[in-house]
Amino acid sequence: MSRFFLALMIALVLGSCGERQGSAPRELDDACSILTERPHYVRAFRNAKRRWGVEPYVLMAMIYQESKFISNNRTPHQFALGVIPIGRQSSAFGYSQALDGTWEEYQRDHGGYGSRRDDIQDATDFMGWYMAQTTEETGVALYDTRNQYLAYHEGRSGYLRGTYRSKSWLVRIADEVAARSIMYQQQLAYCRQARF
Repeated sequence: MSRFFLALMIALVLGSCGERQGSAPRELDDACSILTERPHYVRAFRNAKRRWGVEPYVLMAMIYQESKFISNNRTPHQFALGVIPIGRQSSAFGYSQALDGTWEEYQRDHGGYGSRRDDIQDATDFMGWYMAQTTEETGVALYDTRNQYLAYHEGRSGYLRGTYRSKSWLVRIADEVAARSIMYQQQLAYCRQARF
């Protein structure tokens, strides 16, 4: 019996040292630290850059804003009368916070039906695909993080209509995403693991 409990304790200690499902990296303000802690992200960002032309620092800033790098992130629940749960605010899920309908369009057009929003490879590929379409339809450059974020949040048709102009909070957030993108770009320039 004592060997069983010793083995169980060792397994529990080792298990607690690993990455929790869905957890965020520890240092979200340090791009190099994110990539050191999650080396599998490097390949995901590299593939998105190769396939869609989207720079890793742009993707990282947008993922930070959308999910804080939490793979299974969801929107909060809504409550009737303050206590009765009536569902979530939207169907947004995963790293990219892609809505069900947009994700299904991506699966049909490019990603395949096995792709998952909580997989960094699939999420970055989705974001690259979406941003490349945004460039094609609106003319917003792939490196223009601010306007790519506005089009991502509002949808391309909403962006073209200028729906964000009446949302000062969203314009402020888009500016923050752009500033984070610049910060990540500067950090990645000196980052050994970031050979994109």
